[in-house]
Amino acid sequence: MYSDVYVRAIEFANYIISNKTTIRATAKKFNIAKSTVHYDLKFRLKNYNKQLYNQVREVLKTNFEEKHIRGGLATRRKYLNEKHMENLEEFGVNL
Repeated sequence: MYSDVYVRAIEFANYIISNKTTIRATAKKFNIAKSTVHYDLKFRLKNYNKQLYNQVREVLKTNFEEKHIRGGLATRRKYLNEKHMENLEEFGVNL
């Protein structure tokens, strides 16, 4: 898909910076393994374009600091959904 790994790393970096996404979301968008995205950003980009690397690092740092909050919200949604499903079953609605 990419002939030059540095072009790929820059494309990943620009996507992360512009959309404030995670490595996992970036990997899903480009249909590439997250370990590849991580390697490209951490090692290749660092050696190729230090300024862009620092911008990506700031976005990923923010994502890492917010990770526990997103996890808690996901758990909350899960249990609210289960409770909602129980209420529907109580009234005889099967989905």
